[in-house]
Amino acid sequence: MTNSRVVVIGAGIGGLTAAALLAKRGYLVSVFDLAIVPGGCASTFKRRGFTFDVGATQVAGLELGGIHHRIFQELDIDLPEATPCDPACAVYLPGETEPVNVWRDRDRWREERQRQFPGSEPFWRLMENLFRWSLAFQSRDPVLPPRNLWDLIQLVGAVRPATLLTLPFSFATVGDALRWFGLNDDTRLRTFLDLQLKLYSQVEAEETALLYAATALGVSQTPQGLYHLKPSMQALSDRLVEALQRYGGSLEMRHTVEAIATQHNRVTGVRVRNAKTGAVRDEPADIVIGNVTVANLVKLLDRLPSMEGYRHRVEKLPPASGAFVVYLGVNADAIPLNCPPHLQFFYDAKGPIAENNSLFVSVSRPSDGRAPDGRATIIASSFTDTRKWWNCNDYEALKQKYTNQAIARLGEYFHLSPDTLIHVEAATPRTFHHFTGREAGVVGGIGQRISTFGPFGFANRTPVRHLWLVGDSTHPGEGTAGVSYSALTVVRQIEALQGHL
Repeated sequence: MTNSRVVVIGAGIGGLTAAALLAKRGYLVSVFDLAIVPGGCASTFKRRGFTFDVGATQVAGLELGGIHHRIFQELDIDLPEATPCDPACAVYLPGETEPVNVWRDRDRWREERQRQFPGSEPFWRLMENLFRWSLAFQSRDPVLPPRNLWDLIQLVGAVRPATLLTLPFSFATVGDALRWFGLNDDTRLRTFLDLQLKLYSQVEAEETALLYAATALGVSQTPQGLYHLKPSMQALSDRLVEALQRYGGSLEMRHTVEAIATQHNRVTGVRVRNAKTGAVRDEPADIVIGNVTVANLVKLLDRLPSMEGYRHRVEKLPPASGAFVVYLGVNADAIPLNCPPHLQFFYDAKGPIAENNSLFVSVSRPSDGRAPDGRATIIASSFTDTRKWWNCNDYEALKQKYTNQAIARLGEYFHLSPDTLIHVEAATPRTFHHFTGREAGVVGGIGQRISTFGPFGFANRTPVRHLWLVGDSTHPGEGTAGVSYSALTVVRQIEALQGHL
């Protein structure tokens, strides 16, 4: 047992996972979050009988040996009920009425891609091999990037001969691989890859690190897969909160951490404001874990000399993406027969995969808990430049314009009319900033370019002693599975330091 006091900033999946695991190990854990409900971008809200997933709508890592399965087993809590997404996504390319279906079955997916993208199979075989080697490596819990001898030992211990086969590809992008196989001019294939990778890496094929892309494109197939949770994404955070409190930890929502206190380059606590009352208190801590973006992290610290290089690197990052999201509650007859749970639309091959030119759509399933009988939810999101929403002259007019455009686009597939539309609501980067506190309202973490992926990314250890970072700014990236890996890494690092705190 330990009497070390831990403060976790942010009740997203990464923060809750780290908090619950540390509480089970005997640490005195307090979690603070400014939102009303836990879960961060994987939480939900309710309107007129509908339950809407705020951001994340799919989960990976529920399979035997997957990261959520491992963590929930350690915490002795049940996994949420879930159904596999099959297809994981139906992708509609510009001007086409037949989608590219990303099937869960590997053989069926191989047949689909060979039919849709003739001559591309050598590229896909490379991606499958890289995924297999990378997944085996990740399952041995390496620490990336390493920042001390212990980290390096964990990294080296995870390496096997097959891992070394990935090394020649460490500095390559998907764009490079397309050129290797003579596929650079295959517009349909590149558009498909741009659409899928933008979802998972925040950047398109030309910039996405090849090793990251292999995982993002391979995780949809068995024995892994993407899952649709019942009754909503909130089930994931609710179970983590249950475990946190069972093991003696506390969670205070509507509390904002305004600053991290340090002395001699070591954390000593945090300053917390109660959003309801405005009351401010100082909370002492031996360990602080930030489930925040790197931009948020540097703002929480005074200009410490040890953080100047870190701050400079954060300031030089390319602008991160925001999201415009429209939430629709509809009558069930608005949904076409045999509609997949997840779809992706791209409307103009000459335009960027951003704004309302592309939409990622999630549709509720009958009896999955998201809508009353005879009704359904449709959630559609598009990437957007956050600066547009903070610098506009008429925010409400811009929001309404985007809402109207999104509904018009969705109406090309769904049966939307005044009779079928029951509830309409939209969120912008300003909405996400208000409810999650993420700087500028960005979503999805840092773009997974070579310079920010794996050994070149932001470490869980920070330059300040006993200050850690979890979440989508760190390895292995975004998604509930990715941020859970980062949380497990931090817990292992903290445990290795026990006795030196």
